[in-house]
Amino acid sequence: MTVPVAPRRLSRRRRITFALVAITLALAVPFAGLLAVDIYLHTKFAKSAGFNVWGYRGPIAGRKHTDEYRVAMLGGSAAYGYGTAWDEAIPAVLERDLSGRTVGAYRQFSAVNLGYNNEGAYSFKATLQDFLSLRYDLAILYEGYNDMMGDPQKPNVSVFRHESPIFRLTGYLPIFPVIFNEKAASMLTGGNLSALYESARSGTPIKTTFRPGLAAKTSAEVLQSAAAVGQSLERQLGRVAAEPRHEIGDVAATGCKYPWQEYCRSVMDAVTFALQHDTQVLVVTQPYAAGADLRARHAEQQSEMAQMLQRQHAADRRVRYVNLGDQVDLMDPQSSYDRMHLTADGNQRIAAALVEPVLEMAAARAGGAR
Repeated sequence: MTVPVAPRRLSRRRRITFALVAITLALAVPFAGLLAVDIYLHTKFAKSAGFNVWGYRGPIAGRKHTDEYRVAMLGGSAAYGYGTAWDEAIPAVLERDLSGRTVGAYRQFSAVNLGYNNEGAYSFKATLQDFLSLRYDLAILYEGYNDMMGDPQKPNVSVFRHESPIFRLTGYLPIFPVIFNEKAASMLTGGNLSALYESARSGTPIKTTFRPGLAAKTSAEVLQSAAAVGQSLERQLGRVAAEPRHEIGDVAATGCKYPWQEYCRSVMDAVTFALQHDTQVLVVTQPYAAGADLRARHAEQQSEMAQMLQRQHAADRRVRYVNLGDQVDLMDPQSSYDRMHLTADGNQRIAAALVEPVLEMAAARAGGAR
């Protein structure tokens, strides 16, 4: 008769080792699979509506040359070029318009698109800080639309990239949750992606605005579930890289009147940060909002901000304000397809208007102006 042999007990150290290996594999395998999908999606959607692996639109900027003047453009969907290809957005067109120009020691110009949908002026400072490694010479701050609500109780404090713990830890920005959620939203709302951004802003679920077929509804649910898996993994990482609370303080220091203090303070903080890091600043008013009431509100917002810049930086040649409010008529369908976002033609007109201001700022920097 065979006597059964008792299983050999693992030592405490080995049990801990096996547990750590199991946990590592449980996390590594899903991340590896998602990373492969994510890199593919970055490539597939790079030209249309996506961003590169480092979280900005267009090709990855190479190492900056000693004779290169680099521009970084920040803002919301208007800067991002929502509705147009990446090479039709304002920064890409501006780079082409500056090609072949020479200013002092600068023999080449580049422009990087750091905008993103739904972001307001609050995101400026964080974005400038996130991309200091690009060594930009000039920051173009191009946003007012997303702050036009002017609600001090609920200002726009969106910083899209900081929603990703992976980005906060590594600088790599996953794209698949964005793509999957946008595809799902398009199926549920008949292509109305503005509903997705409104959902993100308010924290309320997307409302179905028409009756999709069963297949479309099922596909949307699958995409949302897949995006949720990735977001769940990111939330686990978020415990390691906690994001500080987003808030705007000491608005009285701006001297701006109600309800524009929060907007002014956000612009003020971005300008201060840029100057502290040896960066010039071009603050630009976008084409005035369409409609008499919105135009008046937009004009008042921009006037308050411009007066603040004048009070605080009138003698500093590193800071300049440019008003392009009347450069493009948002009511013109050739310039704007939805009375806010510009067509490729509208973007070309804004980029052309920025050429001389950028060249003048480059000349001032080349001459060591302060």
